[in-house]
Amino acid sequence: MTELLTITGVSKRFTRRANLAERIAHAMGGPDATQTVHALTDVSLSVAKGEVLGIVGESGCGKSTLGRIVAGIYAPSDGAVLLEGKPVARGAGGAVEKLTTRVQMIHQDPFASLNPRMKVGETIAEGPRHHGIGGGDTGAMVRALLGRVGLEPSYAGRLPHQFSGGQRQRIAIARALAMQPDLLVLDEAVASLDVSIQAQVLNLFLELRRDLGLTALFISHDLSVVRHVSDRVAIMYLGRVVELAKAGDLYDVPQHPYTRALFDSVPVLGAGRRNFHAIKGEIPSPLNPPPGCAFHPRCPLAGPRCRVEAPRLATPRPNHSAACHLHDGGTGA
Repeated sequence: MTELLTITGVSKRFTRRANLAERIAHAMGGPDATQTVHALTDVSLSVAKGEVLGIVGESGCGKSTLGRIVAGIYAPSDGAVLLEGKPVARGAGGAVEKLTTRVQMIHQDPFASLNPRMKVGETIAEGPRHHGIGGGDTGAMVRALLGRVGLEPSYAGRLPHQFSGGQRQRIAIARALAMQPDLLVLDEAVASLDVSIQAQVLNLFLELRRDLGLTALFISHDLSVVRHVSDRVAIMYLGRVVELAKAGDLYDVPQHPYTRALFDSVPVLGAGRRNFHAIKGEIPSPLNPPPGCAFHPRCPLAGPRCRVEAPRLATPRPNHSAACHLHDGGTGA
């Protein structure tokens, strides 16, 4: 399949500079108060045309930061994000300039991402009108898009507060589709919705994918949702991709200890009893990530090598990669 999105060696660091008092204290022999958060480290992924790539991990693993970099909201500290060979954004000195409208993002909270003072029809039409997309009749385009996402075209004259959470998320989807994107980034797009509404929005997404041939980066902490909508899944831990495979393979035969622990920590409803176990320990601080494998402080299989050498993605099974020393010809112990 033809690659649409290519992410190569992307790292992202957020630095908090010391204030004046802290700099003076440091000059007098105190500690350096400058802090650097290592949000992403050497992430490389690709997404083919028509594919949905799921991104899964615990809170703080860097998945939302990756989504914002792909969408052109953040610029990477290192590496490159290319859409059919062309950069999505460029940045210098903290400023970011997005270079394409072909990537659009749908955020977790639709109410926060919609202008409360702007009618939804104006919200949907604003981007296409500014960039000259879709011709001159934006009113007809807005009505068609509202119908496409399951809302009445007459709703174009209403304000965001007049809608439910599920309806607002449908409006956010319509706004993204109005830009005629080649790639959608969905960052926890159903996490803030009730379960029944989640199902409706997910079914809408799958319908739009089928009808429009959408390509998407689907970011979520919900393992069942990601399995339902994704072709492939990448598991992230502390800013790194630790496993990547087709959805069925990854869920059926996980190869990384973290992925197995993640699945074991999810309660499952059923007729029989099943023990589940929370992952032991806490996620290390991204201010001071551990050396070697980032998961080694919590991994029951960790050995001396894991504490000093960071593993790279190996291929223990066809089209199935895992960043673990158990699969790179060596051993964790």
